[in-house]
Amino acid sequence: MNTTLTERKNQAIKYLKQLKVYKPYIKGFEEENLTCFFENYGGFWTYQDEELSQKIKEIETKYNCTVYAVTHEYTDFGELYDLLIVTDYPEEWEQSLYNDGKAFYAFAYVWNKSDDWCSEFGTIGVNSLGGGIRRIA
Repeated sequence: MNTTLTERKNQAIKYLKQLKVYKPYIKGFEEENLTCFFENYGGFWTYQDEELSQKIKEIETKYNCTVYAVTHEYTDFGELYDLLIVTDYPEEWEQSLYNDGKAFYAFAYVWNKSDDWCSEFGTIGVNSLGGGIRRIA
């Protein structure tokens, strides 16, 4: 089933609110299509990083999805950008972001910038604190 950008965006706004993301970041996404990326809970607009912005556009176009937030971290296996997404399939939305009482689990495209071949879709653990988010697993 194909969804519209508006439908995916509305779902993304619900996810951002569930994650308790800083309200001005939600407003920027809602009103100006601005996506935020987070490093250790601190938020930055993705347009400030041209390479990341291009990757987001590439993934959204290729998979007909909507990226609503990004986390960024350095690991033993590379520099990672975790693109949290709303898929084109509404039947997946209920499982695309959930909270087990300890952490959130979000469906994402994990871009391994150090080794693109290792990039993949999957579920990641996310913690929410003070209006920001951070990958924890």
